[in-house]
Amino acid sequence: MIEKFLNEEQDPKTVEKIYLRLADLLTTGEEILYIAVQKKPIVNLFPDCVALTNKRILFFTPANLGLTIKFVDFVWKDIIDVYTKEEIIGAIFSVKTTNGAEMGVDYLPKIQARKLYQYAQERKEAEREARRLRDLEEKRAESGAIQFENAARVAAQPAAFEAEPEQIHVQSVQPPAQEAPKADELTEKLKKLRMLFDNGLISQEEYNHKKLDLLSDL
Repeated sequence: MIEKFLNEEQDPKTVEKIYLRLADLLTTGEEILYIAVQKKPIVNLFPDCVALTNKRILFFTPANLGLTIKFVDFVWKDIIDVYTKEEIIGAIFSVKTTNGAEMGVDYLPKIQARKLYQYAQERKEAEREARRLRDLEEKRAESGAIQFENAARVAAQPAAFEAEPEQIHVQSVQPPAQEAPKADELTEKLKKLRMLFDNGLISQEEYNHKKLDLLSDL
C-alpha cells in the first residue's frame, strides 16, 4: 500500500507510520496524494513529514521521543499560496493560509519538495475552479430569484393596469463593506514567532514546533 510513496528517497518506516496515522484521519472520499519525509544531514530519528490529500495538507511532527505524532492540517480553500526554496542541503516547503498562518518543513530532499509544490499547485488550481463554479451557480440562482419575484409582482397587478405594464427596475444592492478583521491574540503570537525566526533567534525546527503548539489550540 505504501510503495507508491517511496519513489523519491522517502524512509519506508517513517512513511508507514504516517500512512497508518493518516488512515485514522481520512474523511469520506479523501485520498492520499503524496507523503514527503524530512532528511537532515545529521542523524534524524524522528523526522517531520508533510502529507497531501485531495482535501487538505497535513504537517506531522513526532513528539515524546517518537511515541506520539502531533499534526496540524489546512483545507485547500484556506491555502493562499505554497512556496518551495532549494538550499545547498535539501529544500524548504511552506504554505501560507487565509488567516496569516504559515507552516513549513526544512531539509526535505529537493525532489520531494518539487513534488509537493507540483501537487499543491494542482490542488489549488482545482479549488479555484470549484470556487468559480460555485460563485457562478450562486449568481444564476440569485438572477432566477429576481426574475421570479418580478413576474409575481406583474401578475399581482389589477387588470385595469394591464394595458400599461409597469416597468420594473431592479436596483442592485451593494453589500455593506466588511470591516477588516482585527488581529487576534493568536495572530499576534504568530507574528512575534515569525519575527524571532526571521532574525535568526530560533531555528526552523524550533519555529515549526512552537507554531504547531499554537495552532493545535485552535
